[in-house]
Amino acid sequence: MRLFSAKNYVQVRRHKKSTWVHHVDTVSGLVLSRDGSLLYSVSWDRTLKVWRTSDFKCIESVQNAHDDAINAVVVSNDGVVYTGSADKTIKIWKKPDGGKKHSLVSTLEKHKSAVNALALSTDGSVLYSGACDRSIIVWEKDDGAAQLAVAGALKGHKKAILCLAVVSDLLCSGSADKTVRIWRKGSGRSYSCLAVFEGHRSPVKCLTAALDNNQSSNNNSGNSYLVYSGSLDFDIKVWQIFVPF
Repeated sequence: MRLFSAKNYVQVRRHKKSTWVHHVDTVSGLVLSRDGSLLYSVSWDRTLKVWRTSDFKCIESVQNAHDDAINAVVVSNDGVVYTGSADKTIKIWKKPDGGKKHSLVSTLEKHKSAVNALALSTDGSVLYSGACDRSIIVWEKDDGAAQLAVAGALKGHKKAILCLAVVSDLLCSGSADKTVRIWRKGSGRSYSCLAVFEGHRSPVKCLTAALDNNQSSNNNSGNSYLVYSGSLDFDIKVWQIFVPF
């Protein structure tokens, strides 16, 4: 039998309690640290939790990390954690040098509605956020600045952005408008929409993408990518896009 002290309990509903190591509402996002030793989880219960994968122990629980449900989480290679919430904000969490617990270092406020999805560029220098306001905001660090600032917004979807995925220098976005869009960064801070995939009969809820090694290895003029999309129509679709060098 395992015993928990009173401080490890949180109020869930009236007259009911649960241990803080458990989420008490929908788990909305998961991400692993680069080395796979830590699992980060976020929930509609407004908490951010950190789990040690070696023994599945919850080693940290940030209560009331946001003012509303948390919908998305990503982590950079250097351990910086980003959370997106229905409270319209993105929060940045980091462990101080020598510290064991994450602390809030910055709050990004630009979206006009709930933040549903987050993604980081391959090198971690650019953060993308998608929201119910139909926009994807691009966040970058200004020259010499430590804080992220808005570098632009990608517009084209007709309804809420529900999911984002990055592969190489491409950003993939899925929306409640039932489409998937593929974006590529050009010179400076400009982006272009390379393709719009139509075919789902319901909102696109999740995405992932990868280099198509079979095709790319046989072509010296560009790379081929496979994009996988999951929808509320119960289907998973696989899309292929060729991107010239």
